[in-house]
Amino acid sequence: MKQVVQNYKSGELAVLDVPVPGCKPGGVLVRSAFSLISTGTELMKVSEAGMSMLGKARSRPDQVAKVMQSVATNGLPATYRKVMGKLDSYTPLGYSLCGVVEQVGAGIDDVAVGDLVSCAGNEHALHAELNWVPKNLYARVPDGLAPRHAAFGTVGSIALQGVRQGEPQLGEAALVIGLGLIGQLVVQLLTASGVRVVGADPDPVRCELAERLGAVAAGDPGSAAVEAAVAELTDGHGVDQVYLAAGGGSNQPVELAARLARDRGRVVDIGKCRLDLPWNAYYEKELDVRFSRSYGPGRYDPGYELEGRDYPIGYVRWTERRNLACFLDLVARGRVDVEPLISHVADFDDAVETYQRLKDGELKAVAVLFRYPGPAAEEGPPAPSVAVPAVRRGGGVFAPARSAGAPVRLAFVGAGNYATSMILPHLSQRDGVTLSTVVTTTALSAANAQRKFGFAKATTDLDAVLDDPAVDAVFVVTRHSSHADLTRRALLAGKTVFVEKPLALTEDELAGVLAAVEESGNDRIQVGFNRRFAPLLREARNRFGARTGPASLRYLVNAGRLQQGSWYLRQDSEGSRFAGEGGHFIDTASWLLDADPVSVYAAAPAGNEDLQVVLRYPDGSTATISYVTTGASGFPKETLDLVADGKVLKLDDFVRASVYGRKRWVSSRLPKARDKGQAAELAAFVAAVRTGGPMPVPLESLVATTAATLAVQAGLVGGAPVTLARAR
Repeated sequence: MKQVVQNYKSGELAVLDVPVPGCKPGGVLVRSAFSLISTGTELMKVSEAGMSMLGKARSRPDQVAKVMQSVATNGLPATYRKVMGKLDSYTPLGYSLCGVVEQVGAGIDDVAVGDLVSCAGNEHALHAELNWVPKNLYARVPDGLAPRHAAFGTVGSIALQGVRQGEPQLGEAALVIGLGLIGQLVVQLLTASGVRVVGADPDPVRCELAERLGAVAAGDPGSAAVEAAVAELTDGHGVDQVYLAAGGGSNQPVELAARLARDRGRVVDIGKCRLDLPWNAYYEKELDVRFSRSYGPGRYDPGYELEGRDYPIGYVRWTERRNLACFLDLVARGRVDVEPLISHVADFDDAVETYQRLKDGELKAVAVLFRYPGPAAEEGPPAPSVAVPAVRRGGGVFAPARSAGAPVRLAFVGAGNYATSMILPHLSQRDGVTLSTVVTTTALSAANAQRKFGFAKATTDLDAVLDDPAVDAVFVVTRHSSHADLTRRALLAGKTVFVEKPLALTEDELAGVLAAVEESGNDRIQVGFNRRFAPLLREARNRFGARTGPASLRYLVNAGRLQQGSWYLRQDSEGSRFAGEGGHFIDTASWLLDADPVSVYAAAPAGNEDLQVVLRYPDGSTATISYVTTGASGFPKETLDLVADGKVLKLDDFVRASVYGRKRWVSSRLPKARDKGQAAELAAFVAAVRTGGPMPVPLESLVATTAATLAVQAGLVGGAPVTLARAR
C-alpha cells in the first residue's frame, strides 16, 4: 500500500510503498476514502523539516532540552547517534480521515465490514491507503453524511473540546483569535451554542468566511475594528471567552485576549501560539487561562487509546470518541457546515506536489483533502436523492362534464389573507365566473368571505362541496399542511383543482396526490406558481429569445423576517419557510430555462434562515437561488439575472426589466403596479376549466418543481447534492 511520509532531517516528502498493517484485536482495518490535511499542524511539521539543524533547534526548544538531558546522562556520542538516527527516519503525516471498514479485529462488535467510519490519531489515521484504528479512535459515520465531510471528524473534535473548555452559555459573547481551520470550526460551534462571536485574523478572506459561517464581525487583530465590534457587542464589558486558535511566534494573541476579555473571563488555548502572559493584565482581570488537550479526555492515555478502556460516562461525559461522534452528528444535522472550508481536493497520488504548493504559498487553503481511489471515495454512501414520481393517468383522458356556455362555478376551501387579497379580487368581478361556495373551519370567516366577495353559499362542510355536481373547480387555499390531502380528495371527487403552493410537504404526500390522479384519471391540477405568468417577465423572456448554449441564472429573494407569531414559523407542522414558498422561485427558473432540474444542492449559513440553492439542468444550465431573511427591508424583494449566448436578461422586482444583447431593451420605468402574474394565471385556469382544454402548466412540471423543493431540505440534512431520480 501507499503512505505519505517525511524525512525530518532532509525535509524530503514521499509517497512510499509500505506493508499493509495487520488487523490486531481491539481495532479495525480501514481503507481510506478521504483524509484531511491539517494546514496548521502538518504544515508546521513540513516547514520545520525544511529548516537547517540550527533552525530546527530554535523551533523546538523542548526537544533541545531533552537532547541536553540525554547528553548529561548518556554522553555526547551515544546521544548524537540516537538523535541523528531518529532524524534520518521516515515519519508519517496525517491524523484525520474517513474510510470503509475492511477487516474487523477480535473483540469488536460495534461495526462491521463495509461500514463507513471517521478515524482519529496521529499514529492511526494517517495519510495512507489502509490504517489499523483502535476502538476508541473511530466512530461510525451517520447515514447521509458525505465521506469528505466525515474526514473532518478529528479536527472537529479538537475544536469541540476547546469550546467545551470555555464552558459557553446561551447569550454570551466570545472572541476567536485565528480563523484557520480550527478557528472556523470554533466559530460555528459557538454560534450553534447560542454564543455571539467576533473573529480576529490578519487574512481578510478568512474573516469574510467566518462572517458567512456565523460570526457577528471579524477583522484584523491589529485593527480598531475588532475592539469596536467587541465593545458594541458587550456594551464595553468585554467578551466572556477568548479562544486562541492561532499559531506562530507572536505574543499578540494573548495580549489581545487580555485587552478584550471581561473581568474574570476565560481564555482557552487551542492552537500553538506564544504564551508570554502579560502578568499585570491577566492578574488585574483575574483571567481564567485554560488549555484544551487535543480531542478530549483519553488523549495520550494508552489504556484508553490502545487498549480500548472507556471512561464511565457518569464520570467523563465527553471522551475522545464521544467528541468525535458528537461532531459527526452536528455536521450530519447541518449544525456545522464544513463544505465552505474545503479549498482543494487532491488525488492521493499528488500528495507530495500538494504539500509543496501549500508550503510555497501557491495553494491558499483552509482545508485540503486527499481523495483515495476506490468506491468509497468515488461514491461514498448512497447519494441522497428525492424521487420525482411518474405521473400515471388511469381510465383514459379525464373530461369533466359541464354545460356549454354555463358560467364556471368555483368553490373555495379557505379564505385567509392570501385568498382574500391576491386571488378572490381577480375572480369576483370576472365575467363567466360564479363564486359558488366558500368553506372554512370557522363559521364567521366563511360569512365574512361570502359578504365581501358574493359567494352564493358559506359553509364549514367540505363534503357538501365535494359532493356538489354543480361545482366545476375547487380552490385549496388553506395552510400548507392540509394542501396535499385536500387536493387528493378533490381530485377523487372529480373536481378541477387550483391549490396554492406548496402542493406537498413530503414525498409521501406528493405520492398520495399522484395516486389519486392514477386512481381517478383526473390530472386537472394547477399549483399557484404565478410568476411565470407575470406580463413583464414574459415580455422580457420573449425579447431574450431562444438560446443554444447552457445558461446561468441568479435569483435573489430578499424575503425578510417574519413577524413574531406567524404560522409560517410552525415548521414542525407547516414545513420550513422555503418549503412553503420556494417552489415559486424554482418554477420560475425552470420556466425560464425550459427544463426541469436534475439535481439540487443546498447550503445554509449557521445561525440564520438564509439559503443558497443551486439547481442543475439537463443541458448543463444552472440556477442559483439566494433566499435570504437577513437583508435590508428597503431592498427589492426579487431580482433576477439570466445569462446565455452573449445575452443578459435582468428583472428588478417585477417593476422593471431589461435585456442586453445586440440590441438593448428596457421596460417602462413607471409601471402601473407590481404585477406578479396572479391575474393572468387565474384567467388561464378559468379558461381551461371552461373549455376542458389543457391545464396552464403540465402536471409533470408541477411534480418536478415540488420534488426539487423537497430536495432542498434533504440537501441541507445530507450536506451533498441531491439527485432528482425520475421514476419510470
